[in-house]
Amino acid sequence: MDVHLRHLRYFLAVAEELHFTRAAQRLFVSQPALSKQIRVLERELGFDLFERRSRDVVLTPQGEALLPGATATVAAWERAQQAAREAAEQRELVVGMQTAVGRGLQRRAMRRFGEQMPNCRVVLRLVDWTDPTAGLADGSSDVAFVWRPVQPRDISTRTLFSERRVVALPDDNLLAGKEEIPFADLLDEPFIALPPEAAELRDFWLATDARQGRAPVIGAVAEAADEVFEAIAAGLGVVLLAEGNAELYARPGITTRPVAGLSPAELAIAWRAEDTRPAVHAFLTALAAEPPRSDSSQF
Repeated sequence: MDVHLRHLRYFLAVAEELHFTRAAQRLFVSQPALSKQIRVLERELGFDLFERRSRDVVLTPQGEALLPGATATVAAWERAQQAAREAAEQRELVVGMQTAVGRGLQRRAMRRFGEQMPNCRVVLRLVDWTDPTAGLADGSSDVAFVWRPVQPRDISTRTLFSERRVVALPDDNLLAGKEEIPFADLLDEPFIALPPEAAELRDFWLATDARQGRAPVIGAVAEAADEVFEAIAAGLGVVLLAEGNAELYARPGITTRPVAGLSPAELAIAWRAEDTRPAVHAFLTALAAEPPRSDSSQF
């Protein structure tokens, strides 16, 4: 026996209102029409759902037994409808980032995502360092590659890989000749800093927690990766970066060297915690196929 979803909605309205007239008003149907549809449902089921009284109604034991399942069925259908509408509406997924991701990670994720959501176009959006959430905070990005320790309220993150930090410095800097540079040797070097809006991320790339209370020397402030390396080439300072980004941002006249004594850098995928759209889920699933990678040499 197949029961129409409409009949279940009518049943739930009467069960919640315990009054046919109020339930009819809520459903925008006439009271006689509602009563007729409830009778049709009862005939199909083979038992009464309500005990009719002069001024109201109450659920019969059979009605009480049916109520949880009917509620769950209607709720599940509404969720399915919403998911289908969102899938139809979302034809574009905006992926925010502040630096090149590289490491083959983005390319592989895009391929898997395309297999799951062939009708959804991916747009890559480069966001400057004044927004450490890479567009998630203002809704201009749907998902984003971010560097920890970014973890604003209502934003979820998952670490994708962990790498040691290296320093990029001019070729003619005296420290460039070392195979590995203790961070203590960099304390007096001017640093290229992220803008103050980057907050904890600015502190992380200045390694303020490893300075034992000494304030960093700021040689310049940069809002994007290209600005950072232009400042280094101009001799304005040095900068810390993740080891995997050293090759991505290789420039003539700039050397990178591992730095000892610092915690690793972590790249994460981030999304708004309440965002359950299919395209967002598909992108996160595509990235989940990549096992978190950790460079053991950093420890």
